[in-house]
This record gives sequence, structure tokens and C-alpha cells, in this order.
Amino acid sequence: MKIKEIVSALERFAPLPLQDGFDNAGMQIGLTDAETTGALLCLDVTEAVIDEAIAWGYNLIVSHHPLIFKGYTSITGKDYVERCILKAIRNGIAIYSAHTNIDNVSGGVNFRIAEKIGLENPRILAPKENSLLKLVTFVPYTHAEPVKKALFQAGCGHIGKYDCCSFQTEGEGSFRAGKGSQPFVGKIGQLHKEPEVRLETILPAYLRTKAVQALRASHPYEEPAFDLYPVVNNWSQAGSGVIGELQTPETELEFLKRIKKTFEAGCVRHTRLTGRLIRKVALCGGSGSFLIPQATGQGADVFITGEIKYHDFFGHDTDILLAEIGHYESEQYTIEIFYELIQGLFPNVEVQFTKMNTNPIKYL
Repeated sequence: MKIKEIVSALERFAPLPLQDGFDNAGMQIGLTDAETTGALLCLDVTEAVIDEAIAWGYNLIVSHHPLIFKGYTSITGKDYVERCILKAIRNGIAIYSAHTNIDNVSGGVNFRIAEKIGLENPRILAPKENSLLKLVTFVPYTHAEPVKKALFQAGCGHIGKYDCCSFQTEGEGSFRAGKGSQPFVGKIGQLHKEPEVRLETILPAYLRTKAVQALRASHPYEEPAFDLYPVVNNWSQAGSGVIGELQTPETELEFLKRIKKTFEAGCVRHTRLTGRLIRKVALCGGSGSFLIPQATGQGADVFITGEIKYHDFFGHDTDILLAEIGHYESEQYTIEIFYELIQGLFPNVEVQFTKMNTNPIKYL
């Protein structure tokens, strides 16, 4: 199995265009045409993790946090990142990272956190905006189904938990084929009218090229007519954070103690307890304090994340319980997602979780 096949599978689940603008997810180091000898899964790439991959004889590391965030003008080994780069290259180890793209996808990191907490009806807390397009095309009635099928296979037609979504109306199209054309119907130089279907479907903007290619390949006309419109609806299938409900409400203290145990947190920093019952839970792995307004706006009783700045704790005693469990602790289960994806599709590839706890924060 080639490394690029594993990378392709990871990116089908968490497409790189879903990453945030500051991020550098994707292939970090290495040649993807190489046959994989095994994959080591981790949250962070450190020298100890690379040594572990070497000991296993694996030539692929899949991490959540990218090793390389900034550009380098030299690689001299002056810090741990540069030493990791040198060591990985010397030992023929490829490094791939899925970061905010796997945070933002439905079923990704935040959904795994929600699963660990036991939330029901988990959904995106802050859906992505300005990320959708509507594709409209005009197809001979007899070819509408093959064109729809091709568009759906290209990723069109997903709305919430539904797929193959489209709308069509019947009408009559007209055209006149010019000199040098090869019309599917009609004759060159003669006005032709054809019973057609106006076909509409929706797609993520990043799939625009793929959808247009599928349309052109499946459409019978030499020059298919189509329109692409920006859609201002929020995209409920991708975005930041998750919100859901507990089946059985808990007291604040019961909930915080359970969270501390579940995520093996060294400590849980939180706002003042006020005696509220915890029913609706909002969360975001990593540094998620930017989502506090969305959590309060949707009536969450508690917001859990990995990091909250000191001043962000102020002013929320009466509207929401804020709880910080640690960056590493909140995202540690990401490697389970990697494992399930790789083992599910490539059962013959050896996959191991790192034995290294790469959390740089220790608790006295």
C-alpha cells in the first residue's frame, strides 16, 4: 500500500480545503509514492515519536498538530522542529498532519469528544459561512438521471443528513449549432428546440472544479450550459465546535468530575458554580474560547474546551459554565479517528498509537 493511498483516504474524510486560514495541514515531509511499512499515530511530532517510528520500522507518521507551521530559510537543527525534519528525512519517514480540517468536519475531533462525553444529537456549533454553491444546468430529459448520478458522485447534493438532493423542472431549450460544432441533437445552422430539464443541486465551494468536470463528462451536449451561484446559507456539515444534549442532566460538580476523569485532566479550570443543571453541552477541542459567544447564544449550560484565556472567564457566571480541560487532553482521542480510518480501509497496514505522551504541560 502506497503512502499516497492512505493520505488520499484521510483527505476524503477531512478535505484540506476545510482547514482554517492560519493552518498548515497536509503532507509535511516525505515521498508519498513509497510503499508504507506501517503508520504511527500521534497528536504531536517530537524526536521521541520519530525514534519510536524508527524502532517499529514504520515510514509514516500521522499527527494531529502539524510539525511545520512556518516557513524556514534554513534547516540546521537549532530547534526541535528542525531536528525532527532532519531525522525524518534521514530515515525516510513521511509525516502527514490533519489539523483544523479534521476539527471542522462532521464526525471529526469535536464529534469524538462529544461521543466520549455521551452527548445526544451532536451538531456543528458554528457552521461555516459562505462555503456553498448552487449548480444549475440544463439537460435533455432522457439524460437527466446519468448527469445527476455523476454530480452526486462528485460530492453534490448533501444537505444535513440527506444526500442525492436535487430539484428539477421540465422546459424547452433552444440553440443553433454553429459551423465546426458537433451537436448531440439538431443540425448545424438550424434552430433546434429540445425538451430539457432544469437541474439544481448544492455543493461545497471547494468541490467546484470536480463538479464541473463531472458535469462535462456526463452531459451529452458538446457545450453544456450551467450556472454557479453563491449560497449564503450556513453549511451545517462543517464548522467549529459541537453542541448536543445529555440524556440525563447532571449537577455542575458531577459533570466536571466526570469530564476530569474521562479526559484524564490534570486539573479542570472553570467559572464559579451556580447550582445550574447541565443539560445542553457545547465544546471545542484545543483553543476554542472564540466560540463562547456561540455557545451562550445557543443556550448551552456549559462550554468545554482545551484552553481559555484569563479574561475570557469574566462575565459568564450567570449565563454559562466555562470549563478548560487542557489542549492535549481535549484532543487526545483524535488518533482513534486516524486508526479507524486507516484500519477500516487498509486492514493489512500495520498501525500503532504512539506510546509517548507528548503533552508539554505537567501538573504539580
